[in-house]
Amino acid sequence: MEPINRTEVSEFFLKGFSGYPALERLLFPLCSAMYLVTLLGNTAIVAVSVLDTHLHTPMYFFLGNLSILDICYTSTFVPLMLTHLLSARKTISFIGCAIQMCLSLSTGSTECLLLAIMAYDRYLAICRPLRYPVLMSHQLCLLLVGAAWVFCLFKSVTETVIAMRLPFCGQHVVSHFTCEILAVLKLACGDTSVSEAFLLVGAILLLPVPLAFISLSYTLILATILRVPSAAGRRKAFSTCSAHLAVVLLFYGTVIFMYMKPKSKEARISDEVFTVLYAVVTPMLNPVIYSLRNKEVKEAARKVWDRRRTSK
Repeated sequence: MEPINRTEVSEFFLKGFSGYPALERLLFPLCSAMYLVTLLGNTAIVAVSVLDTHLHTPMYFFLGNLSILDICYTSTFVPLMLTHLLSARKTISFIGCAIQMCLSLSTGSTECLLLAIMAYDRYLAICRPLRYPVLMSHQLCLLLVGAAWVFCLFKSVTETVIAMRLPFCGQHVVSHFTCEILAVLKLACGDTSVSEAFLLVGAILLLPVPLAFISLSYTLILATILRVPSAAGRRKAFSTCSAHLAVVLLFYGTVIFMYMKPKSKEARISDEVFTVLYAVVTPMLNPVIYSLRNKEVKEAARKVWDRRRTSK
C-alpha cells in the first residue's frame, strides 16, 4: 500500500453559494442587515448592562456575556462571507481557516453552556428566592462563565489542531461558506476517526447534557410557578420562561440538525441555509427575546440616553 501524498495546503476555496449567483445577490443585503442589527443590538445590551448599576445582577451579567458571545461568533465569519458573496475569489489561507474554525467552535460551544447556566440562574431566582443572593454570588458568576469560556476554548483548540494536522488531498474546495470543521474533514485523505471521536464526545457534552439540565431546571421552575397564588406573578414568570425556551429551541434545534444528522457525501444547499439561520438569525434575535422586551432594560437604556443628552 503506497503512503498517502501529504500536500502542502496554503489556502482553501470556500464554495459557499457560488453555484447560486441569484441567491448570493439576495443574501448579501439580507445578511448585511442582520449582521448590523446583531452588532447594534448586542452592543447596546452590553453597554446598558455596564452603565446602569441597577442591572449589575447575575441575570444581566449572563445576558452581557451572551451578547459578547453573539458578537464574537458572528464576527468570526460574517465579514468574510459578505466579501465572498460579492467576489469571484472565495479563498481563505490555511492559518486563517484554522483560526476561524477554532473561534467559531469555541464561541458556539460556550453559548451552549451559557444557556444552561442561565437556566440554572432562573431556577435559583424563582425556586430559591430567599437564598438567591447568597447562592448566585458574584464570585460564582465569574467562576461559571470563566470555566465555560476556558473549557470550550481548550476543547476547540484541541479539535482544530487534530483536524488541521490531517493530510488534505484534491482541490481543497470546502463545500461551505466557512471553515466548518465537518466540511474541512471531508477533504482529508487520512484517518479522521480520532477527530470524529473528539467531535462526538464534544457534541454529547454540549448538546444532550446541557439540554437535559435546562429541561430539568424549567420543569422545577414550572412546578414552582404553578404554586404562585398571584395571576400576575405567574404571567410574568411564564413570559420569562417562554422567551428563554424559544431561544433554546432555536439554538439547539439548528445545532442538532447540523452536527447530529446522518452524514451525506454531497453538501446540500439546505444545510447551508440552516447554518445561516443558526449563525446569523439567532444572535440577531437574542437581544430582542432576552432583553429588549424587558422593562428594566428599556428603562436603563432611556436613563443612559438621557444622561448622554444632558452631558452634551
